[in-house]
Amino acid sequence: MTLSHLPAPAGPSDDVSYEMWEGQAAVLAAAGAAGRRAAAWVRSLPPPPLPAPVGDWLAGELPDAIETAMSGLDLEECDHMASDGRVVEGTGGVDAGTISILAAVPVVLPEAGWLAPDQQARLLAVASAVTGAVRLIAQDPGTAILHGLLTRLCAVLDHAAHPAGVAVL
Repeated sequence: MTLSHLPAPAGPSDDVSYEMWEGQAAVLAAAGAAGRRAAAWVRSLPPPPLPAPVGDWLAGELPDAIETAMSGLDLEECDHMASDGRVVEGTGGVDAGTISILAAVPVVLPEAGWLAPDQQARLLAVASAVTGAVRLIAQDPGTAILHGLLTRLCAVLDHAAHPAGVAVL
């Protein structure tokens, strides 16, 4: 099989100046605040009855990753085409290490047997909402901002992180 690379299509390059969408600053600030609230909830979870690495991870790395991801969302770090015509997958402004921590939640959660099933389900929802927010920004930042999709994911994040249904502002 022979692969031949096609030349990049003619037209404006990816280094065209970036303009903010209406409401972008407010939506990103709200996402950062939702991330801080979710991280505070994760830190408030009860520790294990005996010291355990998973307990340390839940109290430190995971909430730090939640805060980092939600406050680091960057609309300029979206999927795009490189000058040579290759598709470059965006990061949404969040590094692979942070995403790796969030992706570990379903794998690590069974080791957190001291948490109630409701708390475990909420942790899964938090990790999923944060990861989804990052992918949404990376794949379609305009829709995320202009059509309220990021705002809706932040509402899911707030709901998951506040079992009593009352958001801490």
